Amino acid sequence: MPYDDIFLEAQDRMEKAIEVMVNEFKGIRTGRATPGLVENIRVEAYGAPMTLKSLATISVPDARMILVKPFDPSTLSAIEKAIQKSDVGLNPSSDGKVLRLAVPPLSEDRRKQLVKGVKEIAEKAKVAVRNVRRDSNKQAEEEKKDSALTEDEAFKLKEEIQKSTEESEKKIEDLLQRKSKEILEV
Repeated sequence: MPYDDIFLEAQDRMEKAIEVMVNEFKGIRTGRATPGLVENIRVEAYGAPMTLKSLATISVPDARMILVKPFDPSTLSAIEKAIQKSDVGLNPSSDGKVLRLAVPPLSEDRRKQLVKGVKEIAEKAKVAVRNVRRDSNKQAEEEKKDSALTEDEAFKLKEEIQKSTEESEKKIEDLLQRKSKEILEV
């Protein structure tokens, strides 16, 4: 595999690890209502599990309320059950057409628990990035053995992969700090 392909694949996989982390962050409450809290909840509808965002319009009329309006009113009860079963900690109230989810303020202890959970998610993302680095370095070594890369090219590739790893870890750390601050805001 050529030099550029190894490097580009490594960067792509690192970006995907960060993307996964960002998506997990969206589902974590911050005391402020956002559609991201509920949009990926799995709902059993039409005989198959589907995401809530594919079954309903999710809006935020104010900072403490999420409004869920199903496209098909017959799925309202299934959506309500799925939200109750999920771990978002919101209790839906239905008027027969829409679900209202009041987002209560978080206690100080709960905020600290959420920050700890966010740190664990960020650490998993860092581990994923480091695994990409390890795999890419291993691939560079194999290409050097097969004489597809010179020793200088393999060395330079490893340096670039390390630089990309450090940039990805900094990005993860920045996102972690931003999310932690968001959670701790009252």
